[in-house]
This record gives sequence, C-alpha cells and structure tokens, in this order.
Amino acid sequence: MEVINPYCCGIDVHKKSVTACLITPKGKEIRTFGTMTSDLLELVDWLEANQCTIVAMESTGVYWKPIYNLLEATDIKVLVVNAQHIKAVPGRKTDVKDAEWIADLLRHGLLRGSYIPDKGQRELRELVRYRRKMIEERSREASRIQKVLEGANIKLGDVASDILGKSGRNILEALIAGNSNVQEMAQFAQKRMKSKTALLEKSLQGLMGKHQQMMLETQLAHIDFLDAQIEKLSQEIEERMRPFEEAIERLDGIPGIGRRVVEQILVEIGLDMSRFPTDRHIASWAALCPGNNESAGKRKSGKTRKGDSSLKASLVQAVKA
Repeated sequence: MEVINPYCCGIDVHKKSVTACLITPKGKEIRTFGTMTSDLLELVDWLEANQCTIVAMESTGVYWKPIYNLLEATDIKVLVVNAQHIKAVPGRKTDVKDAEWIADLLRHGLLRGSYIPDKGQRELRELVRYRRKMIEERSREASRIQKVLEGANIKLGDVASDILGKSGRNILEALIAGNSNVQEMAQFAQKRMKSKTALLEKSLQGLMGKHQQMMLETQLAHIDFLDAQIEKLSQEIEERMRPFEEAIERLDGIPGIGRRVVEQILVEIGLDMSRFPTDRHIASWAALCPGNNESAGKRKSGKTRKGDSSLKASLVQAVKA
C-alpha cells in the first residue's frame, strides 16, 4: 500500500499511561509514557525530535484531551479518531498492538479524524454543557420536592402547575415554618390560582413531619444555589457568544428554537458548514436520522446512533416545542 504519512505516530490512550508507536523511514519505535503533564511534555519532545508530522489516537473518554492540548501548540497535526472505525483483529489486543495498528493505519492514510473545534469553542462548549447539567439537576431536585409533598399527603402539584412559582414557593416556605392553617396558606395564591382557593385549601390538608420540613428546607436551598450558578454561567456564556449574535438572531427566529437551544447548537456544530456537503450529512452527524443497515437486499434495524447527546437532546426539545 502507498505510504501517505512517512513520519507518523499512533497513540493508545489510557487514564494512567499512553503507549506511542512512532513510525519513520528509519523504522518503528514504541515507548510508554505517564499522563502527568511533565510526562506528556516528554512525549511531545520525543515526537518533535523525530520529526513526526501527524499523530492519531482514539477518542477515549476525556483522557485524549491533555495530549491534544499540548500537541495543539505544536506544528504536529492531531487526529482524534472514533474507536469503532479502527477496531483491530479480535483476540490480538494489547496496548502495544493497538498503538501499532493505529500508527499503521495512519501511515497509509486510512484514518479520518473526528471534528475537534478550536480552543475558544471547546471552552464555550464546556460551559454550555455544564449549564445544561445544572438545569437538569434543578429539575431533578424539583421532582424530589414533589415526592416529599406526596409523602406528606399534600397535593399542591395537582393544583399548581409549577410548585416552585411565586405562589407555590410561599406555600412551601409556610410549610417549612410549621404552618398548618390551610386557609391562611391558600391566601398566598396569586393570579389564576386565586380562582382555585377552595381546591388549594383541600390540597394542603396533610401530615407534614419534622423530617419532611427539614428535607424541603434543604431542597429549596439547593434550588436557590442552582439558580444562582445557572445565572452566573448564563452571563459568562452570553459574554462569550457576542461574536455570534447575528447567527443567534437568525436561528432564534425558527419556531420552537429559543436562545438556549441556539447556543447549544452553535457550540456543538460551530459556524463552518463546509464540513457537511449536504443537509443530510449534518443530520447523520447529529444522529437524528434513521440508521443505514442493509444486507442481501433486506433492511435491518434502522435505529439511530447515539451521536452527540447534548445536541440531540436540544434538537428533540426544539421539535417538541
């Protein structure tokens, strides 16, 4: 086979060690390094000393990121490859053989790197993904509050669409304080809930224990903390997204897509659409189209791939909206 990359290296990445197979016209050399920054700098120096021009490694969890961060600052091209695309022959798997296999595929130009955005977009992506996790955690905490209320025979959720709205929050604080006067608590109802005063009084008749009061107090404090952190992250994201304001406004005009969904789309996909020849390619990359599995003229399972879970969840949410 034709040699495309005469000076190349394949790296098998693990949590505590990396095995590198360097191939040059002089031959093949295999070395193992630790994953501390000093060890990885030694790896980079070794690659540069041997005039390596391109490196490939599997996208193993988050363990490829420290290596990528250091190699990004050099003239060495880095490919982060989907592990499914480079599976070796079964039964012959060791760290050394994995590194050799990756290096051999890279040498003959048989590897295609995954899309890795630039440093600024990667930082923004981490912020947006973390904010999404915080929002999901807030939703889980709200569900826990509902469970505590059900355990205390209080059916506030049957009357109020949002138990953490202004009316619901005042009622929860009264329950935490030990108030058992349902008529008094029902007066906290505002706007449309005022028409449900009689039903609200009935829903607040329960058996609230001391431990449940303590749990509600802790859960509300946690929700307040999460709200503050989400707001803090949103401010940082908004500041970093200012250069993309024109794209944000255009996408925000699509029915069902709000600003947070737009931000998720931009940090996951970016603005450069030249990577996708057609709209079908980007739908396939996002794993939002049927799978393609056909053999002997028969269509088999058409389930979608896992894809980018953050992007997929946001787009599904937009469709439902």
